[in-house]
Amino acid sequence: MSPAVTLRSLLGLSDEPAALKDSVLVMIDCQNTYRQGVMRLEGVEEALAEAARLLARARAAGIPVFHVMHDAGKGSAYDITAPIGRISEEVAPRPGEPVVVKNFPSSFFRTDLDERLGTTGRGDLVLAGFMTHMCVDSTARDAFNLGYHSTIVASATATRALTGADGTQVPAAALQAASLAGIADLFAVVVGKADDIPG
Repeated sequence: MSPAVTLRSLLGLSDEPAALKDSVLVMIDCQNTYRQGVMRLEGVEEALAEAARLLARARAAGIPVFHVMHDAGKGSAYDITAPIGRISEEVAPRPGEPVVVKNFPSSFFRTDLDERLGTTGRGDLVLAGFMTHMCVDSTARDAFNLGYHSTIVASATATRALTGADGTQVPAAALQAASLAGIADLFAVVVGKADDIPG
C-alpha cells in the first residue's frame, strides 16, 4: 500500500524539518503531573529523556527556548505551586529561558506566547512535551493558524490510553500514532527523534 497523500503535499508545504539553528524550541507541559498518579503517561520517562536531549541541543546551539506550564489551580494535578505541577528537573528552565503559564490546551490561547515569539524574529518552531493528543496537538494547530512552521519530535511526546466512543479502550500507542499522523497531515512536520532535526 502506498503512503496516503497528505494535505501538506497537496498544498505544496514542505515535509522537511527546519534547521535547529533557525528555530525556537517550545517545551510544552513537561511537568511532574505526567510522571505519577492518574495522569501518568505511557512512555513518559523515555519521552522526558529525549526532551532533555533536544533541550541540550537547543542550548548548545544558542537558540531561544520557551517553557510552557499548564495551571489548573491549587490542589489539582496541575498545581504549579506544588511539586506535582512543577516542570520536571531534567528539563527545568534555566535563568533567562521564559516560562509561559497557560490555562487551556493551546500554548497560544490567552497567553503572550505569540507576542514573545515575535520578539525572536523566527517563524520556525520545534515542539516537544505532553500530552500528544491534547496540548501538543492544540499548540501545533494554533501555531499553524498563526503562520508558524512547526516540527514535532515524536519521541519527545507521550500520551495515555483513553476510552473510545464505543466504550472500548484506545491504547496509548494507538492514540499516540493517530495523533501524530493527524498533526502531520497538515499542521506540522513530525520527526522521530531529536537527532532527525538538522543542526
